[in-house]
Amino acid sequence: MKSTLKHQNLSELINRELADLNLPEEPGQLYEPVRYTLDLGGKRLRPYFTLISCGMCGGEVQEAVPAALAIELLHNFTLLHDDIMDAADTRRGQPSVFKKWNSSTAILSGDVMFAHSFEQLQHYGKSARYSKKQYATIMDIFLEAARTVCEGQAFDLEYAARTDVTIDEYLKMIRGKTAALISGSLMLGGAVADVDAEKLELLRRIGQQAGTAFQIQDDLLDVIADPKKFGKTPGGDIIEGKKTYLSILALQQGNKEQKTFINNVLAAQDIATEKVTEVIDLYEELGIVEKTNNAIEKHYAKSMELLDQFPESDYKTDLINYFNKLKNREF
Repeated sequence: MKSTLKHQNLSELINRELADLNLPEEPGQLYEPVRYTLDLGGKRLRPYFTLISCGMCGGEVQEAVPAALAIELLHNFTLLHDDIMDAADTRRGQPSVFKKWNSSTAILSGDVMFAHSFEQLQHYGKSARYSKKQYATIMDIFLEAARTVCEGQAFDLEYAARTDVTIDEYLKMIRGKTAALISGSLMLGGAVADVDAEKLELLRRIGQQAGTAFQIQDDLLDVIADPKKFGKTPGGDIIEGKKTYLSILALQQGNKEQKTFINNVLAAQDIATEKVTEVIDLYEELGIVEKTNNAIEKHYAKSMELLDQFPESDYKTDLINYFNKLKNREF
């Protein structure tokens, strides 16, 4: 019998299952940061996508729980390591593991989360309900997502020292850093439901479009969002000198003087608040905010268009509603 769990039930299920993870008490230096990280919360959109995709594909949603936990553990593993690479003091408005403990602890705790993510997927290898081929498909999707995230992060590091990064290169980077796990989440749900390769590819494309929109939107919110809701300092990406959709577009469209100014601010070690404000004002002057909004709308619209190829169901409706919620988010 297919599960009929609805959106609220799925969110509650994810949080309950994460809280009930069978993590050892010792060594405390290893597992306390893991529990701390998971307790910080977050949108939990990746495990939600895994569960909702399974239901949309006609599978038993409860059976997708191990895959949902695996993708959320993988996501949090990447965050721990990202904070080390970025020397980030905060995560979700609280001290990062890197800041609260140290880089060695953050590396090790991230690594054990990675190991526990694979432990979750063992459910499909051990259960008689799943064929060897289906288990291999689930593992292939998960491994590809993990590898692609690393590739996206490597592109991010490579682009940091460059001033000539193009929009196409940026999109390639975020398809790895952000979209890969969203695509992987949807594909895992489909794989648990045992859909064919054509449906899995469709889920991948939906995730790529939605994930691309999600990251561009994060770039935009860094500039325009209410910091109390967003949990970050306005213009934080500018202060950190990050390559974002907005900064790259501004560098492509600004005049020589404007480009020099933006590059100098992004390269500076200690940026005055007024300089950050000037860059944001320049984004408005060049129409970058409007163009970024248009790009977000385009990618979400494409994900919806692809989603239309699935038959009507409560799960599909919930996923459409969730995409609309993401599109209108303020943090």
